[in-house]
Amino acid sequence: MFAHFRKTLSAALAATALFTAAAVADEFTDSQKAAIGDVVKAYLMDHPEVITEALQALDAKSKAAEEQGRTDAIKANQAAIFSSPHQAVLGDPNAKIALVEFFDYNCGYCKKALSDTRAILDKEKDVKIVLKEFPILSQGSVEAAKVAAAVNILDPSAYEAFHFELMGIRGQADGDRALAAAVKAGLDAAKVKETADTPEVAEVITHSYDLAHKLGINGTPAYVIGDELVYGAVGFAELNRKIEAMRTCGKTAC
Repeated sequence: MFAHFRKTLSAALAATALFTAAAVADEFTDSQKAAIGDVVKAYLMDHPEVITEALQALDAKSKAAEEQGRTDAIKANQAAIFSSPHQAVLGDPNAKIALVEFFDYNCGYCKKALSDTRAILDKEKDVKIVLKEFPILSQGSVEAAKVAAAVNILDPSAYEAFHFELMGIRGQADGDRALAAAVKAGLDAAKVKETADTPEVAEVITHSYDLAHKLGINGTPAYVIGDELVYGAVGFAELNRKIEAMRTCGKTAC
């Protein structure tokens, strides 16, 4: 009996799929359409878990498609992500493994992740940290990012000290506090202010916005390592696990 019902249901579902196509919709009479609907409805009422399973499968398929889309976007923008002139680099610029971070100087989670950056630089000598100025939280963030870009243009060797100083401050970062950090790192305040207002600095910020849009990044921190996009302050252990995998097999998961 059940085998007969399953056969009937299969036929009904197949007929329903065909019914959705405009080309064959007129092949069914009104009574046939009603019968198909009654069979499908009865089955779903008796087995509601099928709906849950279908939604779970749809969600998994959607997530897989999103992940593949991010992977494809990373592959299509390799040069802009890993070797753009509009970025700061901490550590050995020739290091084989790159960890790219999109950050905002007023992002609390970015501040929390600062110790992870320090630990990676201290422990992993074959890893470089590529920093993308991505000011999205406030006007103060934009001002700070412009000063940061100016520092990197004027003296890349001073950027690391500047970055850790400004990211480590309490309270909100803005142009004035960024300028103070630049002076502490050894730069001339007037020269930094002048450079911060140049088209070259504006291009640095635009580069990050454009790249973030292409990768689907809308929050900070966000990391790119290999062909994977990692959201949030996931911690040193998680980042280090991915670094170890990159070292072993060239992917974030071996």
